[in-house]
Amino acid sequence: MSTAVEASLARFLDSPGVTGVALVDAVTGLTYGVAGDTAEAGDGQESSEFAALVAERLGRAGAEGELESVVTTSVRRHQVLVTVGRPAGDPLLLTAGLDREQANLALAARGIGDLAGEVLA
Repeated sequence: MSTAVEASLARFLDSPGVTGVALVDAVTGLTYGVAGDTAEAGDGQESSEFAALVAERLGRAGAEGELESVVTTSVRRHQVLVTVGRPAGDPLLLTAGLDREQANLALAARGIGDLAGEVLA
């Protein structure tokens, strides 16, 4: 039986090329839910550490504000991390793995960003 968060995350799998998604606490790395291939969604702890590292480096480079998203690519896949704010508490990360041959990265990133706010609704 899936949780409401997992059911909400499953909607992301309708996007072409999305193979797995996860909702992760940005600070602790605790995974709140996963849909699709868990290996493709990414490890919660690694995702939170990576996002913190990127945010720190951007801050050192003079960037202002909080991290919005990170996209990494390899020969076979893309990994998209999107920050999901919430009214109270630390932000969350929505992580998505995409099959590079099936996904249009720009459309997938936009779709993931558009749906990110609905995960907690």
